[in-house]
Amino acid sequence: MKQKILVIEDEPTIQTQLKNLLSYNGYEVEAVTDFSKVMELLKAFAPHLILLDIKLPETSGFEICSQIRTFSQIPIIFVTSSSTDMDELNSILLGGDAFITKPYNTAILLAKIASLLRRAYGSGQTEVLTWNGADLHLEGGFIEYKGQKADLTKNELKILYYLFKNAGKICPRSDIVDFLWDNQLYVDDNALSVNITRIREKLSSIGLEGFIKTKHRQGYTL
Repeated sequence: MKQKILVIEDEPTIQTQLKNLLSYNGYEVEAVTDFSKVMELLKAFAPHLILLDIKLPETSGFEICSQIRTFSQIPIIFVTSSSTDMDELNSILLGGDAFITKPYNTAILLAKIASLLRRAYGSGQTEVLTWNGADLHLEGGFIEYKGQKADLTKNELKILYYLFKNAGKICPRSDIVDFLWDNQLYVDDNALSVNITRIREKLSSIGLEGFIKTKHRQGYTL
């Protein structure tokens, strides 16, 4: 059964982008169109997670979050153009689980959604990401290639997860660092270099020489 996500966003373009992104990644998605009936749709659709904007017609995301928390602990991610510290603080105090600013990075948003769903409902299956014959086992914390395995630390696993999710694209170093910080892994630019070096050594040991490529002054790519 697909996990269900409710999008509470009044900007039509962003609402459509989110619906398409989430549907493409295997979620069942519903979006609010009548903001006077948010609670009715919420209870009828029974989502597993909510994406919530702060500035909405007739109400606010903070008010909706407060109402939801009176009867449910469903994961709520604020996805908003409001980027002040006070907005982020209010979202936490009112019971929000994450705060992501627009324009959002799709890989970070999807990773945050997956993380919150796992935390709230457990993992129904072991997720494996594959690229060019290499399998990244997220639950087991290792990478496998032609029958050979290399165990990964938490940081190494998260870095490879981000690269696999963006396979074929150039991933700026700053985006990877931001992704790690969003997952409570406090890595700076120097620590990222150290981790990439260690990952490459492990990849080489199982026959994946040159798997991670450096793009000069741009970032990394698979």
